[in-house]
Amino acid sequence: MGMVKTLTRTEGVRRFLCWLAAQYIRLVHATGRWQVVGGELPRAFWDEGRPFILAFWHGRILMMPYCWRRRQPIRMLISQHRDGQIIARTVSHFGIETIVGSSSKGGTAALRAMLQSLKGGTCVGITPDGPRGPRMRASEGIVQVAKLSGRPIIPCSFSTRRRKILGSWDRFSVALPFSRGVFVWGTPIAVAADAKASDLAKAREAVEAGLNAITDEADRRMGHAPIAPAPASGPDQAAADTALPRGAER
Repeated sequence: MGMVKTLTRTEGVRRFLCWLAAQYIRLVHATGRWQVVGGELPRAFWDEGRPFILAFWHGRILMMPYCWRRRQPIRMLISQHRDGQIIARTVSHFGIETIVGSSSKGGTAALRAMLQSLKGGTCVGITPDGPRGPRMRASEGIVQVAKLSGRPIIPCSFSTRRRKILGSWDRFSVALPFSRGVFVWGTPIAVAADAKASDLAKAREAVEAGLNAITDEADRRMGHAPIAPAPASGPDQAAADTALPRGAER
């Protein structure tokens, strides 16, 4: 592990690994047989030029570039950590731009950038359980962005028949080539501009429940038992969350 960390500090090695990861994602998609469930939901927004907030769990990030319409602009929230930058470089091979920031560093600037993007007609992508979890538990930050921007949150998830689930905190799903796969979209979740704390708490719960429901459905369709969310932090979880959703980071 120490050698891996040392190697990834090298600029040339990082660039190559990101390129290699992008080629692997392309291989998995090209050799798979893919189905989309609920695709009419984001399609209506894309066709009408209405931006929205894409929400997906950190553990299901691998194939997310292919849930997206080609050439449809999107900016993804990524942490400033080295691992976050590796993710940023990898998704850049698919034309996905990034916004750098997290709940601990660069928060205000990232929030401003997300709001400007949404106001300007560009969608943003957020992993509401990143960068450190708990797994499949949404922070309140994503609903704060929805409230301030006036744009809805649309959850999406994927699963594949052939896969490897890592022992990481997020139970990262590594899709394998030559497999069946499915993307499942959930119902849009709107947050009113005058939403109070209790309303935000309910919206956060709706995002979490919606994402877990479609993730379970995707796994079921591929013949897998659901992956359980991590234990909740307790009733004070929402109050403890910052106004900015955590960025993507391993």
